[in-house]
Amino acid sequence: MKEITIYTDGACSGNPGPGGWGCVLVYGEIKKELSGGEASTTNNRMELTAVIAALSALREPCTVELYSDSKYVIDALEKGWVYGWQKKGWIKSDKKPALNVDLWEKLLPLVKKHTVNYHWVKGHAQNEMNNRCDELAVKESKKF
Repeated sequence: MKEITIYTDGACSGNPGPGGWGCVLVYGEIKKELSGGEASTTNNRMELTAVIAALSALREPCTVELYSDSKYVIDALEKGWVYGWQKKGWIKSDKKPALNVDLWEKLLPLVKKHTVNYHWVKGHAQNEMNNRCDELAVKESKKF
């Protein structure tokens, strides 16, 4: 399987408010940047959308090293919380409904298709690729 490194980020001005997402896919010497946004959204929706867009861009099953500064996304996947929510009809352990179910339902089949290793990175820090994703996301959010 091909090994791909993916960096993702989401941004939102207000929560909810205009938002954007960005991702960088790296395969050897090849880098591909993707980005988009919405007029009214939340930061977590943009974080999820960035991961969905990145994994959707892969044409075949790959080994993916996924880097995100979103604890929401990384912890839900890596710690398996999202699978518990799904199993309980999208209800969290605190008995409240899970948020962003539409996006989780898009993301989970993509995660299943690939072998994904999750990495949390500190946002707005020294990670050049995470900072680039943030630039893309913020630029998109300013279009609205």
